[in-house]
Amino acid sequence: MADERWSPAEVDLVTPNTARIYDYLLGGKDNYTADREVAEELLDVIPEARMAALENHAFIGRAVRFLAREGVRQFIDVGCKLPARGNVHEVAAEVAPDAAVVFADGDPVVLAHARALLARTSRTAVVQCDPKRPETLAADPRVQALIDFERPVAVILDRVLHFVHDTAEAAAAVRGLHAVLAPGSHLVFTHITQDPEPQSGGDVGTVFKPTTAHFWGRSRAGVHEIVSCFDLVEPGLVFTSQWRPDLSAARVAHPERTFTLAGVGRR
Repeated sequence: MADERWSPAEVDLVTPNTARIYDYLLGGKDNYTADREVAEELLDVIPEARMAALENHAFIGRAVRFLAREGVRQFIDVGCKLPARGNVHEVAAEVAPDAAVVFADGDPVVLAHARALLARTSRTAVVQCDPKRPETLAADPRVQALIDFERPVAVILDRVLHFVHDTAEAAAAVRGLHAVLAPGSHLVFTHITQDPEPQSGGDVGTVFKPTTAHFWGRSRAGVHEIVSCFDLVEPGLVFTSQWRPDLSAARVAHPERTFTLAGVGRR
């Protein structure tokens, strides 16, 4: 767990932060008392929350590994999370040591942590962006210094789209991204769904009320509508643990209890 006597100057230790809550659920150390308290309250409401976080993280790893093996060498990771162990730059490097990775976020807490954690990591960059406007990254000189948008790029929107309340706005963000990417590019995404337990939405919302970020679970049809401009690769839109699971991994008995839909779309 993070030493609360030290942290990047910009970090607020009092307000719970969704990225650090996720880090705690993953067993990370970059979280503080306020984050852990919310995470424990979430576990009281959704006992599978830690499993769901781990399966979400594992899906991102499998998707990045799959794309790296397909020849993708450029990755842009957009969203509210910290660069935890086994994150995009580490997984991509396992397959392609020459892979370039940009981390982009609008949360100053995430940016501060990311810059500190990745300060000595080669072929990575950390930039600020509005997750609702990921297409603007194509015009950012710091991104252009590392990413060639004339070649295929994999963009990861991990736990991003459910923070966009309006479905039409979320779909517009994905279409804007589609427009600036070269053919052969990919979108990797996850999205919370309340379909398995709609009645839990109010309790979860109450738990996250102290944070500065609020999300909205959508139905499978709603998520598909948002990403429909990309062609989903097999097995399509599924729960995280169902997307090309590793044969050596333990089977998740109830995939729907991850409460998270995921997929990989091709441009």
